[in-house]
Amino acid sequence: MQQHIFQAALAVVASTFYSGTLDASEELDTIVVSATRFADSQPHVAGNISVITREEIRSIPAQNLPDLLRARAGIDVRPLYGALGTDASVDMRGFGSTATSNTLILIDGRRVNPMDMGSIIWSAIPKECIERIEILRGSGTVLYGDGATGGVINIITDKSGRAAASVTATAGSYGFTGLDAELANGGEKGYFNAFAHHADADGYRQNSRQSEQTLSGRAGFYLPSGEIFADYAVYQESAGLPGNRLSAAYRDNPSGTTTPNDSQRRDGYRFAPGLSYHINNQLSFEAEVATEQQNLHSRYVAANYFSDRVRDTLSLTPRLRWIHELGSLPSETVIGVDYYDGTVTSTNRGGPNQGATQTSLAYYLQNITHLTEPLSLTLGGREQRMQQSARQDAYAAWFSSAMNGESTRTRSAYDVSLAYAADTWRVYGKSGTTFRFANTDELFGSDPFGNPLFAGDLKPQHGTINEVGGKFGVGPLVMRAARYRLDLTDEIGYDGALFANVNLAPTRRDGGEAEVDWKIADSLSAKLAYAYIDARFRAGSYAGKALPLVAREQASLQMSWDAGRPGQYSALIHHVGERPYGSDFANAKEMLAGYTTVDLQGGWDVKPWRITAKLLNVFDRKYSPFAGYSALRNDYYYYPADGRALYVAGRYNF
Repeated sequence: MQQHIFQAALAVVASTFYSGTLDASEELDTIVVSATRFADSQPHVAGNISVITREEIRSIPAQNLPDLLRARAGIDVRPLYGALGTDASVDMRGFGSTATSNTLILIDGRRVNPMDMGSIIWSAIPKECIERIEILRGSGTVLYGDGATGGVINIITDKSGRAAASVTATAGSYGFTGLDAELANGGEKGYFNAFAHHADADGYRQNSRQSEQTLSGRAGFYLPSGEIFADYAVYQESAGLPGNRLSAAYRDNPSGTTTPNDSQRRDGYRFAPGLSYHINNQLSFEAEVATEQQNLHSRYVAANYFSDRVRDTLSLTPRLRWIHELGSLPSETVIGVDYYDGTVTSTNRGGPNQGATQTSLAYYLQNITHLTEPLSLTLGGREQRMQQSARQDAYAAWFSSAMNGESTRTRSAYDVSLAYAADTWRVYGKSGTTFRFANTDELFGSDPFGNPLFAGDLKPQHGTINEVGGKFGVGPLVMRAARYRLDLTDEIGYDGALFANVNLAPTRRDGGEAEVDWKIADSLSAKLAYAYIDARFRAGSYAGKALPLVAREQASLQMSWDAGRPGQYSALIHHVGERPYGSDFANAKEMLAGYTTVDLQGGWDVKPWRITAKLLNVFDRKYSPFAGYSALRNDYYYYPADGRALYVAGRYNF
């Protein structure tokens, strides 16, 4: 039934195409990096790619970076606490509680997903530094490796060197205050930009106060045939942890807290120097070295558990692009190496000390050959070797023993695709494989008696993906659509009934996505996004059951009106359908209710000021983006979303 709805929606959209001034070809030629790891135009790309431009970022009524992504097809954003986006997860193609381990987030091609189960530091990516956001749905495993099963989101920063200086002050509901500053310039020798950010919020819920401070930027120096650059970020975040709300408390007082004294604080830095160099007309070389450290201090007073965790990571990612001919056919080959090394050390009170190490080395190659001018064939492959170790001290000697373990796993992936591109449309078909290794936190397990065990028998997740899709432009309309099937074996997930991370029985995700951009008039535009996912177990004791926390349908509609001097206005309607509660693999419980929210934004230029007002969750919708069922408590637990909130910002441009 749902598939018929999706197909009908596509037919309705296609029937609205009409002749007019043709401007869609420019949109089809958008430059992207994500499909080759080098800047290139879209037409020969075999994948469902959306690009959120700098102008679109400013028009979306969202208070933080994760919420910007909700307006695009197939992306589910689940915040836990508050408007700052701290601990928000971004889910592509339906992975529920393991979304952060299956959706890869990049900054200029460098991964920022942690090696453990920590969250993305969204505050270290200021919106003003973003030139565009590239969304590559479906597996990006060949080019980017482990953790890209659902897709890749590549945040491209501004490297233009255009002069800019501004200060922005923001005030809003639930005690929100913010101050941001930007400084950028450039010339013949190079460029720089710097962004400072500070925000505080009391929060919608009790004990949900949050604070974040970041300093980030980039400096680049031009070479005769290239560029030397360095990216940096220093950050500090603190947050209260109000915990979840059981059913009665969620119904009667969703803004309350279960853990009034729990909190956490994170601080760290990221430094990434790199080189981009054109050796000649045929050869280009790029490489980055990145180092990152994070200190996480957690206070779980209710459980008498206190933790100090230090995470250090180092990466090296060189790659070479060769433009050549394969026989007489134009061809280009990208070959590269990805090396990552990291350690996590956790000193705990109220529990045993823990530590883990992880070293990954991968080789990949991708070749694109133009069989004819419009028809291209892409072949790619990757091999990745992962070495991991974990240790845990004993609890009291009479209770358990210490744990030590290590493992080495190797997985490979391939993809093959065909793409046909014309002036205003393109179609593609692709087939390939994907994989994911367990993260370091998933290595810790226990036997039925509570003794710690190294989860070395947790197999890498792997599977196949097949997809067809296309992009079409007619007159003022541009449409993107894709239909896919993702089959996974040994998917890694948490089983609440067993209190352990396990390899799940084989799963399948049948889905489709559609986006329509409609330039109704010079001053009025609309963006429609729809995604359908049928995510189920395909074998085992849960065969035929839906996967937890995966909504079958999601949709959004954004309307934007540029009225000129009177202002610019936008509205976003976002809908997420019902889905099984977390850990309810048997689908034996109720369904978590779906929700629809409406967000509004207005912007006014009173030079040198820019005033922006946002009213989010206009109708004060009560909903929970993340919720689960606890067999231990025999009850549902919820993480309530914020109620209606108003934010007003004033930006002064020097």
